Amino acid sequence: MNRPNLWSEGREILFEDNHLLVINKPAGILVQGDATGDEPLSKKAAEYLRFKYKKPGEAFVGVCHRIDRPVSGIVILAKTSKALSRLNEMFRDDKIHKTYWALTGKPPIPESGTLIHWLVKDTVRNVTKAYPTAHGQGLRSELKYELLGPAGNRYLLQVNPVTGRPHQIRTQLATGLNTPIVGDVKYGFIAPLPDVSIALHARQLQLQHPVTKEALTFTAPLPDAPHWDAARAFYQEA
Repeated sequence: MNRPNLWSEGREILFEDNHLLVINKPAGILVQGDATGDEPLSKKAAEYLRFKYKKPGEAFVGVCHRIDRPVSGIVILAKTSKALSRLNEMFRDDKIHKTYWALTGKPPIPESGTLIHWLVKDTVRNVTKAYPTAHGQGLRSELKYELLGPAGNRYLLQVNPVTGRPHQIRTQLATGLNTPIVGDVKYGFIAPLPDVSIALHARQLQLQHPVTKEALTFTAPLPDAPHWDAARAFYQEA
């Protein structure tokens, strides 16, 4: 059986044990399958595990959270049903600390703060709208942000979502601060990036291991893309 052309340890594979597989997802890959029929991260992970452990059948891979297709960064997959059920509960109860890096075309004003909106997802158009007060079926959504500094001709923000809603960071930055993410034309940025990604990266996750209870911190290197080059200077500062 030929080794599938998937990932290398330390770059895409950030961590693996009996219960977890932590991946630095490249932009452009779905986490879980959808109507497009494109191969998702979950299927690639199952193939990786099947090859690595020479499994005769398909490996178990459980999806407990997602990041958007054009977004890069950390995704935790469960290798056991026990880990999956506990991770689902942890994400649902907001017990996992998430840190994202985002590039914007202008600095936020103020430079740090908390954004609270009620988000309504339009599933037909696949866009989310943010309202400043309680609105119909809107879900209360909260994030904290701070400007880390200029990164070339862009600005690097660190974002810590308190809740986890579809397109939350994208729509809250665009609506609440008028700072759409670089490349995110869906939420108001002027032009797409050449690789059709957006400059949003799931940089770090902190959590308690769902089975061993060990404190874990995972940090994902930035993608090898020119628009992120100036942000690498912040590695030691953030």
